[in-house]
Amino acid sequence: MSEEAADPAAEAWLPGWLVRHPLYAGWVWTGFWALLIVLDEFLDLAGWSWYLLVGMAALPTLLSTLAVLNATPRRHLKPQNESVLGHFFVRFLALVTAFLVWGISVVMSASISTTVQAAVGNSEREVTSLGFNLLVAAVPLVISVLWMAFIVRCAWFLRRLRGWSQSPASSRVPRKFLRSRPKLRQVVVGLAHPGLLLVAGLGMSILALFLNAVELTFRVLA
Repeated sequence: MSEEAADPAAEAWLPGWLVRHPLYAGWVWTGFWALLIVLDEFLDLAGWSWYLLVGMAALPTLLSTLAVLNATPRRHLKPQNESVLGHFFVRFLALVTAFLVWGISVVMSASISTTVQAAVGNSEREVTSLGFNLLVAAVPLVISVLWMAFIVRCAWFLRRLRGWSQSPASSRVPRKFLRSRPKLRQVVVGLAHPGLLLVAGLGMSILALFLNAVELTFRVLA
């Protein structure tokens, strides 16, 4: 089957500067929305506005990342030169991290249990009610942590898939991905940059963690 021919007219809407410098455009976009987030904190606008701002800050790189990873078969990312030591060391770190997370969860559970008992006494109904309130308050926190892990994992695969260059000369991105739209492909691959994704994605997670989840938890405890 012959390759689908590129159609220049279909890409006429793309600005030339964006095609030449997609990563720079991504940094400018993220910086612009980050500035609005800071202004939102000082101006004290609607309580939901920061949700929109942090979402917009990460939107281009996140959509580009999802498009690139969705079009890439798993076999493209098989390790090439990974040593046996490297293989086991990565798993060792994963086990240590899992143990630390488990230990922190045990300590936090004991601390929360003691706090609840001290706050409401021995009333089973009040203990159950406060426990459910704490569970609801913890949902944004848990989602933020899981989202952070998802972003880090995606950035890790992007690094192996297309490297750190703005417009990589060679990458493992499938050739059929946007083959008939070479300019759009260059923009999408440029925006799907591991560094940009980490800054925009983790920035969104950190904001969600400290401005929403922790604040809500303190409000419930108070």
